[in-house]
Amino acid sequence: MHYLITVLLLFFLADSVHALPPLQLYVELTPSGGTLRPEPGRYSGPVVLTRPITIEGQGKVIIDAEGDGSVITIEADHTIIRGVRLTASGESFDKTDAGITLKADHVLIENNTIDDTLFGINVLGANDNIIRNNTITSKKTSLSLRGDGLRMWNSHDNLVENNQFVKVRDLYITNSLTNRFLHNRILHSRIGFEFVFSHENEVIGNTIDNNKTGMVLIYSNDLLIKDNNISHLRSFSGSALAFKETFGIKVLNNKILHCAVGLSTNAPLDPENILILNDNLFAYNDVALYFYGEKGGHILHGNHFEANLTDVQASVPGASFYNDWQNNHWDNYEGFDRNADDIGDTPYELYSWSDRLWVDLPMTQFFRGTPMLEMIDFIERFTSFSEPVLMLRDRAPRIQTK
Repeated sequence: MHYLITVLLLFFLADSVHALPPLQLYVELTPSGGTLRPEPGRYSGPVVLTRPITIEGQGKVIIDAEGDGSVITIEADHTIIRGVRLTASGESFDKTDAGITLKADHVLIENNTIDDTLFGINVLGANDNIIRNNTITSKKTSLSLRGDGLRMWNSHDNLVENNQFVKVRDLYITNSLTNRFLHNRILHSRIGFEFVFSHENEVIGNTIDNNKTGMVLIYSNDLLIKDNNISHLRSFSGSALAFKETFGIKVLNNKILHCAVGLSTNAPLDPENILILNDNLFAYNDVALYFYGEKGGHILHGNHFEANLTDVQASVPGASFYNDWQNNHWDNYEGFDRNADDIGDTPYELYSWSDRLWVDLPMTQFFRGTPMLEMIDFIERFTSFSEPVLMLRDRAPRIQTK
């Protein structure tokens, strides 16, 4: 009885201060394990959940933090947030103001709309959660001043699937292991996925379009990157895939289209820590593959290179030769297949001619693809004064695409 009187008194006092009814009061009246289905309408936040409950918005409930902190903070395991619009978080980067701050395990967050929040979902030391079918947008500000659509720290075995992140900054995952990121869409943002010290994650079936950069992996090993579509990344400094001291990565069956750089990676530091790049499509990129470092060792089988301005380039001339190239399809292969086994009769060899100019002299990049540079390239091939550098040799180039 005393508890009920206290809650009613708080409700009366809150009604005199807030223009909107505070959802926290309805949360306090919901028993542990119970379901809260507020009447359709707009409610004020912030809301802190310290007991496991289900909040069902049915697409008709708005929680408005009115610029104060995170809209919802979840501290109770087995909580469910479904069908709610969360809006108007605070703007503090120090406090990581977000649509949802998640600090619990076995939580389900699905079918929500998160907009006008600095960060979308901030996951802190939270495991075995499901984040599914949400639409997330940051504050309407410049790209670098937005918060991350998803920020994950020290969180493991989570499933993030079928979400749409639009006009956020990054999806930033650090010190987090064995998470799965499936069939998400990241559009008009900065970095699609950024993994730092995060091993054994799976990134499958995602779409990254019109960002600055696709995926960045830093000191993150044994990831599976499969069946993703990455396109229209035209930033001069961006790459669809960028790896730094990251090993044991499997890059399988991805489509990388119309990017400044398709993939950028360093040479492996250990023979066992190689990049496996199989059955990917690289098309209409300025540079499909860029290798930095003085030795190869990566495995590249069954990839398809179509209409790229430059297929392969390296910081050290010829360094890419020491990778394992086999059964890749090259659109400018000039050999024959007389026995019709879909394998070229002669190896495919790529040499560095005048297209090396833009690597050594970055200012000449302006002229790539122009008749002038094409003429220089033709003259160098026709009457070369020095032996060109052999960039790669594919021993068994594939004739037809799959």
